[in-house]
Amino acid sequence: MSNWYANGASVAELAVDDRGLQYGDGLFETIAIRKGEPRLWSLHSNRLARGCKALAIKMPSDELLGDGIVHAIAASKLPDTYCTVKIILTAGVSRRGYARAESCTPTILFAAFATTPPPASFYRDGVETRICSTRLAMHSPTAGLKTLNRLEQVLARSELSENNLFEGLTMDADDNLICGTMSNVFFVRKQTISTPPIDSCGVAGVMREHLIASLAIQGQRVSLETMPLADLDTVDEVFLSNSQFGVMPVASCDAMRWGVGAVSREIMATMAKAGIVECQS
Repeated sequence: MSNWYANGASVAELAVDDRGLQYGDGLFETIAIRKGEPRLWSLHSNRLARGCKALAIKMPSDELLGDGIVHAIAASKLPDTYCTVKIILTAGVSRRGYARAESCTPTILFAAFATTPPPASFYRDGVETRICSTRLAMHSPTAGLKTLNRLEQVLARSELSENNLFEGLTMDADDNLICGTMSNVFFVRKQTISTPPIDSCGVAGVMREHLIASLAIQGQRVSLETMPLADLDTVDEVFLSNSQFGVMPVASCDAMRWGVGAVSREIMATMAKAGIVECQS
């Protein structure tokens, strides 16, 4: 198991009155390290800054974040050509109760983890998914952010444990598909690419943002459209995005089957050219 570090020192324990533990009062980012560089770092940093503003947590300096990432990789003795670094930022240690003490100092932790690319067959043949019964709460003031409150994703993910499925798709209370437990979801219908808006619930992934921007450069527009579950059987292709695996085609969801379509293959090729090495599989 990877060690956690703070200020260049190993951290063996966390204070039980840390607000991240007590209330989930904090944020995290999971960054793909490729060829020694934190991939999509500016997007991760920008999302972290938005989260800090929303939660009124002081944003760490770029120097502190950069040094923490480098140290975590070096201390873990993992190859920096392909691994993952996780950053956890909490509001810090405070008195009991929801209100923070004015003197609350944020806690920031770094850890590096070994990782391997998904099998090439996942990109070639697509992955199996299902619709989760766990719903995402709507109209959250932290919609789109990567907060430490991920219980909805934990519950939804537990629905996959006995089925050996790659991902589960989650809905809001109005039966609209929002995202996967660990990914964002895109749909292709009559050559038009869309993805659900993440303004009421769900997480706005950095790969989602990178994909939309990369396609825009190629002259392809991704529309933000609500996707009711009842309309899912009208789409031609489905694919997922995630900061670690890039873009992954979906072969099926429950009884619905699509295979891997031409648009999904073109998008994976575009993302490979945009630096997402996994999509070269």
